Amino acid sequence: MSSSTSLFDLTGKVAVITGSSRGIGKAIAERMAEHGAKVVISSRKAAACEEVVREIDARYGEGTALACPANISSKEDLQRLVETTNATFGKIDILVCNAATNPHYGSILDIEDDAFRKIFENNVLANNWLVQLVAPQMRERKDGAIMIVSSIGGLRGDAMIGAYNVSKAADFQLARNLAVELGPDNIRVNCIAPGLVRTDFARALWENPDTLKKITRGAPLGRIGEPDEIAGAAVFLASKAGAFMTGQKIVVDGGVTIGAQF
Repeated sequence: MSSSTSLFDLTGKVAVITGSSRGIGKAIAERMAEHGAKVVISSRKAAACEEVVREIDARYGEGTALACPANISSKEDLQRLVETTNATFGKIDILVCNAATNPHYGSILDIEDDAFRKIFENNVLANNWLVQLVAPQMRERKDGAIMIVSSIGGLRGDAMIGAYNVSKAADFQLARNLAVELGPDNIRVNCIAPGLVRTDFARALWENPDTLKKITRGAPLGRIGEPDEIAGAAVFLASKAGAFMTGQKIVVDGGVTIGAQF
């Protein structure tokens, strides 16, 4: 491998990516596979996971990807995800907590307790569960890279997705605390904070012309992002290129958070 690409080389690494049957998670899995990693595709639906595995294996070689369906709300499912990965690939070097939930659009003053609880359990608690399951082997090897896909929503208030934003702000702090605790064992924990990206998960936002115009109005790049435009940040954080970064957030938003507001 040439010196220009070795900084981002993931050959020999094993990456578990939740919510990776589509959208940002799928793009991250594809790019990590492209850089040499074995990747575990996980979401709730087995058929969707297996389809992504077929695509990745066809492009990068048989056995590059593994399908392991799991519901992030189930601790037992996540335990099985980790155990299956270890049994198949022998280890987990990279964990990307990408899957998330947002069952409520509207005022945070009107949200039902069950919906608020579900948001926190899936977007924060489940991430910590996964880290608890993966950290012991990373500590033993004195090496590991953990990423939580948060959102610029965790940096701002919003009248429509307030509860989701609170959970994403919590993810920033979760990463900081985990970075402090795991850093002495050479395990790095960081967040990626995308702006609005053209995914099925965010369809309610970008499909509405008025909402889309409002979101992109002050953005220097004047548009929303594509899933693959988030994947590079994950490859960076997983590779030698990101070896000295921990407890941080990388904002990938087309400049929305720094743009002029009119």
